[in-house]
Amino acid sequence: MKLDGIKVLDLSLFLPGPTLTQLMADQGAGVIKLEPVGAGEPNRAIGQTRDGVSVYFANTHRGKRSVQLNLKHEAGRTLAHRLAAEVDVVVEAFRPGVAGRLGMSYEDLAPLNPGLVYISLSAFGQSGPYVKKPAHDLATEAYAGVLSVNLSDEGKPVAPAIPSGDMLAATLGLSAVLMALLRRADTGEGDYIDLAMMDSMIACMPNSMGQAFAEGEPPVVKDERIWGGSAMYNIYETRDSRYVVLGASEIHFARAVLSKFGREDLLACCEQPPGEKQEPVRSFFRETFATETQQYWIDWFADVDAAFAPVKNLREGLDDPQLRFREMIVEDESGQEHIGIPLKFLREPGRISFAVPALGEHNEEICREIGCSEQAIEQLKASGAFGD
Repeated sequence: MKLDGIKVLDLSLFLPGPTLTQLMADQGAGVIKLEPVGAGEPNRAIGQTRDGVSVYFANTHRGKRSVQLNLKHEAGRTLAHRLAAEVDVVVEAFRPGVAGRLGMSYEDLAPLNPGLVYISLSAFGQSGPYVKKPAHDLATEAYAGVLSVNLSDEGKPVAPAIPSGDMLAATLGLSAVLMALLRRADTGEGDYIDLAMMDSMIACMPNSMGQAFAEGEPPVVKDERIWGGSAMYNIYETRDSRYVVLGASEIHFARAVLSKFGREDLLACCEQPPGEKQEPVRSFFRETFATETQQYWIDWFADVDAAFAPVKNLREGLDDPQLRFREMIVEDESGQEHIGIPLKFLREPGRISFAVPALGEHNEEICREIGCSEQAIEQLKASGAFGD
């Protein structure tokens, strides 16, 4: 696999860091999850469980190994340093300053491992006026202005379906780590990456900055092309209180739809800029889609060249034949479902290991790998370096 031989030490918790390292593990990287003393990774205990394992944890930690170390204990920190000296990548997502207080900052580890690629994931980054603010995804979306354009029909901000700050930080973070590893192949030198969730969201909105950049004003959300201003890029309710979407505003798609409806007279409205000038078409679609069920419209659009789709609930989406064909929902030997691998290589494709580590399961195994004797391991256990 693409990342065979790459070793990762993951100090992160919750979603962004574990997602980044999960993507690496699925491509062959050896990921060691260093869990804090006590209950370990918080997402072990978040949400629904199967056979005593949370779905959240299983889909962010499969194929990894777990060590539990007390980084406030000298022996635990020394062992963590020995691990960091052996790996290629360290991932941390503490609040800025915490890694340093634990003796696990880049400045602490780089002298031990000059080729180390070290990434810090945080809400606002390692510098700036918000550096000490606590935040998860929702707060970063609010500060960035992203939440202000995620509106309900009443025009009020609503909680987003996908934690964009978390997931964009994870995927951009993966890109940054791989860039640094690629460069290291030439120079032999590692690097430090400071990646903020807030920065990641802004970087992923080039198609939404028109009004803010060109006019210096916040957008009128309902008039923006991808947020409801375009009749052909919109969500419509059906008679059975379900929904359908038209998801492409190019004029040839509008022509295909309106021709079948016998309303070519509305085509000129679709050629206008998004907003009020497209209201006649939006109004027609609202009234028309409300006359029949979602299934009726699925059948009606079967031969129409337009980006039509029914709005499925999440369970229906997981059973969608496209996702199943692409193996984005896969089942283990017991029939339990898991999220598949999105990065699909022709050569050396990724491979899922469904094994989920117990808390601290690999403490002794990994200690032996870095040269600890059996006596030393017993001393570490007795000293509290592995926790209680």
